[in-house]
Formats: sequence, C-alpha cells, structure tokens
Amino acid sequence: MAAGNRKSIRKFVAALVMGAAAYAFVMSPVVAYAQDNNNNGGAGAATSPIKVKVPEGSKLILSSNELVYNKDTQIVTASGAVQINYGGYRMVAQKVEYNQKSGRMTAIGNVELITPDGNRMYGDKMDVTDSFSDGFVNALRIEMPDNTRMVAEKGERVGGNQLILTKGVYTACLPCSEQGRAPLWQVKAQRVVQNGVTHTVRLEHARFELFGQPIAYVPWIEVPDNTVKRKSGFLFPSASISQNLGFGLKIPYYYVISPSMDATISATGYTSQGLLLEGEFRQRFENGTHILRVAGINQMSPGQFTAGTSDAENKTRGVINSKADFRINPRWTFGWDVMVQSDNNFSRTYGLQGLNQSTHTNDIYLTGLGKRNFFDMRAFYYDIQDADNNSTAEKQQAVVYPTIDYHYVDPKSVYGGELSANVNFTHLSRDKASVLDNVNNLGDANLNDRFLGLPGSDTRLSTELQWQRTFTTDQGLVLTPLLAARGDVYGLNMDSPNSLGSSFSYPGNFDTSDYATRGMLTAGLEAKYPFLITTSNSTHVFEPIAQIYVRPNETLAGQLPNEDAQSFVFDATNLFDRDKFSGYDRIEGGTRANVGWRYTGSFDSGYKLQSIFGESFQLAGRNSFASDDLVWAGSESGLETTRSDYVTMFGLTTPQGISLSTSYRFDEKDFAFRRGDTQVGFANDAFQTSLTYTHIAAQPQYGFTTDQDEIQTRAQIKFKEYWSVFGTVSYDLNDSQITRQGVGLSYADECTIFTVSFLDKKDSTNQSGSDWSIGARITFRTLGDVNLGNVQDATF
Repeated sequence: MAAGNRKSIRKFVAALVMGAAAYAFVMSPVVAYAQDNNNNGGAGAATSPIKVKVPEGSKLILSSNELVYNKDTQIVTASGAVQINYGGYRMVAQKVEYNQKSGRMTAIGNVELITPDGNRMYGDKMDVTDSFSDGFVNALRIEMPDNTRMVAEKGERVGGNQLILTKGVYTACLPCSEQGRAPLWQVKAQRVVQNGVTHTVRLEHARFELFGQPIAYVPWIEVPDNTVKRKSGFLFPSASISQNLGFGLKIPYYYVISPSMDATISATGYTSQGLLLEGEFRQRFENGTHILRVAGINQMSPGQFTAGTSDAENKTRGVINSKADFRINPRWTFGWDVMVQSDNNFSRTYGLQGLNQSTHTNDIYLTGLGKRNFFDMRAFYYDIQDADNNSTAEKQQAVVYPTIDYHYVDPKSVYGGELSANVNFTHLSRDKASVLDNVNNLGDANLNDRFLGLPGSDTRLSTELQWQRTFTTDQGLVLTPLLAARGDVYGLNMDSPNSLGSSFSYPGNFDTSDYATRGMLTAGLEAKYPFLITTSNSTHVFEPIAQIYVRPNETLAGQLPNEDAQSFVFDATNLFDRDKFSGYDRIEGGTRANVGWRYTGSFDSGYKLQSIFGESFQLAGRNSFASDDLVWAGSESGLETTRSDYVTMFGLTTPQGISLSTSYRFDEKDFAFRRGDTQVGFANDAFQTSLTYTHIAAQPQYGFTTDQDEIQTRAQIKFKEYWSVFGTVSYDLNDSQITRQGVGLSYADECTIFTVSFLDKKDSTNQSGSDWSIGARITFRTLGDVNLGNVQDATF
C-alpha cells in the first residue's frame, strides 16, 4: 500500500465511524410513553436534539489483518477482524470498504458499533455516505443501556433528520434462552419513522404481542422519542370494577402547558354511575411545587348505594384539592394541603388517589429546622369521609388554628448538663359535642359518659424547661439526674359537659371560668447498670434500670378539656417515660418509680434476642391515671393502681428467616392477660408469611364490653420462577367471622409485572363504595401501566 494513500484511508475510516455513530444516536427506543416513566408527569424542559460530534483532536486507531488500496477502482478495503476506535466510538466488523468515487462506505459481516453512552448497534451490513446524511442498515439490531432492544430488517436514514425502519420489533425483555422463542412481549410495526425535527416516533400498522400472540392492533400511533422528557398525548387507559360503581374505564390525556407546567385530564366511564371527569394541574417553581386537582360526576344511579347515605342522597358530586410544598430557604419550608368536596364521601367512594382516606387532614404549615432547635406551626381541619349524610362525625372534630411547637437545646453546657426547652401553643374550636354515651348505649349505670370533645373554643400555652446530666462511676453505674419545670395557661370558652342535656352526666368539677393556670415541678434520677457477658460464640448485654420522679399532685385534673391526651396505651415502649400521657392536656403527677431491665443478645450463628420487662409504682401523692377526666384517659390502663400491671416485650430473629415479636401487659395481681400482640413471621426466597394475634381485654369504660381477639395472617408463595400467589385473612375470634380476606396472583420479571387480586372486607358502617373489589395491574417496562382497580390492599 502506498504511503500517499494513507490520507484517503484515514478519511474513509473517519467517515465510516461518524456515519455509523449518527445511526446509533438516533436509534432510540421507538415505542415510548407519552411522557417520562413517571405516570403522573412532571414539570421540566425537554432536552436538546442529540448531535453526533467527535471531540476535536481525537486520534483514530485502526486494526485489521489486511489493508488494501486499489488504485484503479479507488476502493480502500480493510478486512479480517477490523477494529476501529475513534472519539469514544468503537466498531468491529469482518470487512470495511470505502469507495472514493461514489463516496460510499460499507461495513460487512457481524458489524457492531458501541457509542460513548453505551448503546450497541448490530448489523450484517452498514452502508452510509461520507456526508452522513443518507444511508441504510440491513438486518439491524440495537441494544440500549437500559436493556431495551430494537430489531429491523432494514434501516434507512433520509435527509439527515429521519430514520425509517422496515419491519421493526421493539421490546424491553431480555433475549429468551430457548432458541426461536419470542420474548414475553414485543411490539411489531410494518414501518417506523423517527423524526429528528419533531422528536417523534410514528409506528404504522403496529401489533402488540404477548407470549408470541398478537393481542392488540393499532393502525398508527405517534409517540415522543427518547430525547423528549415530556410531550402531550394520551396515556395508558386503566380499568376498575366494584360493587356499586360497576365496571369503569379511565382514559387519561397528558398535556404540556409550559416548561414548568403540565396537566393530566381524565375521563372515567362507570357502567352504574356514568362519567367521572378529573383534572390534575402541576406547576413547578424555583423553590417548590403546586398541584391542583378537580373532579366531578353527575351520578346516573344514586339508588345503587345504600339508602340514606351521602352516596345515595347526592346526585351531582365533586371535589377540589390544592397541595403545595415550598422551600423558603435551606431551613424553612411552607405548604398546604386543602380539600373541599360537595359531600363527605365523594373522594373515598370513587377512590381518588391520595384523597380517599377515611380521614383527610387539611392543613397548612410552616416548619423551621436548625442545628439545635425546631419550629413547627400548623392549622388543621379534619375531613371525615363516611356515608353519614349529616356529616355528624366531621362536625364533632376540632378545627385547630393553629398549633405551634418549638424545641430548643442550649448549645452550651449548663452546670455540666444539657438544658432544653419545649413550647406548645394550641387554639381550637368545635361546633358539635362528641360524647360516648356509655350509660344509655351499654345500659350500665355504673359506667361514665366519655366527653371526647366539647362545643366552644380552647386556647393553651405550655412551656417546659428541662436540665439533665449523666455521670458514670468507675464501677459502670450510669446516673442521670433531672430537673424540669412546666407551666400552662388556658383560655377557656367551652360548654360544660353537664350543659349538653339531661342524658349526659359528668361527676367531675369542670372549670367554667374564662382562664386557668397550672404548673408542675419534677426532680428525677435514673440509674442504669449495664454489664456485658461474652462467651465463645455470643454476646449478652443486661441493663437493669430504675427511675424515680418526685412531683406534686396534678392540679385541675378532670377540670380542663382533654383534646390531645386521649389516646393512651401502657406497654414496654413507654415504661421508662417521665410523662406517659400522649399530649399536653394531662400532666403526670405524684411520686412514681419505674423499675425494669433491658436485654440484648447476639449469637455468632445469626440468632438475635431482645427483651424489656418491668412495672411502675405510685409511691406518693395522687395517681394521675386514677384521676377522673372528661375521657377517663387513665382508666383500665394498667397504671391506675398503686402497683402497675407488668409490661414486657420480646423479640427473636433467626438466620433461617424466622422472626417472633411480642408485647404483653399482665395484671399485677393474678397475671391475667390484659393486652398484647404476638407476631410470628417466616421469609425466604420462595415463601413469606406472617401471623399476628391481638388481644385486648374488655374495657367497658371505653365502650368495649367484651374481649377483642383477632388473628391476621398473610402469605406469599413463589411456586415457579417469576410466579407468586399471595393472600390475606383477618378473623374475629369473638364474633367468629372473617373481617377481611383477599387472594391474588403475580408475575414479575425484568420487563413485565402482572398482578391480579380479589379483596373482600367487612363494612358494617357503609363507609365505602363497595365491600368487595377486584384489582389487576400489568406493567410493561418503558411502556407504562394498565390498571384494573386497586391491587395494593391485598398484596403481601
């Protein structure tokens, strides 16, 4: 080969690589979704068109067994294990030819091109012009970094901005190991046109195949290519079926309004209730996002629902929801979530995602987080979604405007210890009294009515200072002295419980003045003596703990409203808490001691143990848990006696996948089982299961006249590669009936997820649109989801 011809050869190789690289870049997945992989869409600008460009100054490396230049025909031929590396592009072929007269270049035989971004293009023959604008590829195969694949009999690039594929096949499934077997799903099209100007892919005469069989035909469909993050268009439809709504088919349309704003408009047709229209508008700002949702329906058959419910009594129904989250600066955030609907059950009945909770909390907040302090201000309105046409439960809820919490820790040591402060301000009001009438409902004159909420308004400011310091002796004893001071100021404007009617009676002395004050001083000491025991194959840590808190009696117990300290369960998790009440409206008073121990064990074989055991003693003063209040918060809690019930917790995990966790409370006199949960689980690659037993002894004061015992079990079995069956059952031992049951089947591999389930749950209050439901979902990776109902509730 003459040295003078090297310039022509270099030109030939560079043109070949650049031309093939142009093909690889535009060869993106031709079956794309109408937006990015997030089905909800998202605000953001589309990417710029991809341009093929080899970095300036790139060196070309060519390797082949033979390189020949024919001076007469002006054809340069490289043959035998041809390898080309140029500007990050790598190509291999059996033979490469460059015709200087026609300006065409050809790579022949097992051609493979790898681009810098990881895309791989395969072909038996690649033929391009040296201007890179026109050319074709025979027996084309493309592999993308996300494991999506494209195969075509022929690919032709026209005018520098269009790629036309003949008889193209697209799939996101891995190649099947069985020779000749089709992938789980694939899309075949007679002709695929990818437009580099509009950034769209048009599939003509397309067929979707599942398990090698065609299941859907589309004359043509146009979708964005992979260079576009967002593009207007129809999304995948979804379907549902339920008892009172019938069969529903939902068709969503995604619309790009601007680079920072988009929307999804959906129409759902129900066979029993008609057309439901939904709209979701999303906008992104520099410091946050805002989402506005609207939905409405003119029900076709309200009588399909239970008579007298809000579902049956309202024909035209709708909802508006606004939700926003903004970051003012790195420490401060602000936002809101507000929902207004025509009646109290619309969103739940129609299963509007994110709005179908039994209680939707409307709130607005401002939060600040520092290195050693925290501020949070919120206002609440509780939207109770049930079938009561009078919205009684919602009117009984308090409107909170606002509640403010502030926590501060002094960065400097104070007398060698830590000084911290907590401040809480709460202002709320209520329109309708919420009373549990135990005397009339249970027919027991020895019981008391529970006043869960009183009409009127209530304002409270609480401030607490705490100092504590930890000492460790040479013998390992850990001592933590503590001092705390708290003060509360109340502004009262609530009706007296005895003014609600002759059918209600409260034996306490409720404070009817305009304001009230109270305080609490605490001196405490905690002593712990952890000691470690090691053996040749295990480690054990035992930690006896004793606490004593000296306080005066709780003042005004039962005379003040109790809004945030109504929920109280005594167990091992709060055994060592200084104040075991759940909120600020009650203060634990009197001198109390908490005694118990913690244990943690770890074995080299993989077994792990942990447990807590102890009880609490009222040593002096009045027991706050035996003091009556409006909701009888401490009654039957296990702490209302001088010596509390025993509480314990035990946990076990094994390397075989078995787990056990228990939490029990036993009577201090006869060790009777008062309350507890036991959960046993097992999990391995093929089988997962759990069984939970819950027991709550009768608590007549809280409206439960009999013991409550329930068993809940879940299981999932992988019976074949990719295939699993799952189920769940909840059984009421006292009523001898199933309260919840579900079963389902799922399939999951690298490109497809399929789940179908049936769920039936007892609904004695008629609070939902259906008692049973069927759900199914199939997800094709890179294409999207097809849904039928909701499969989440029944899955393991």
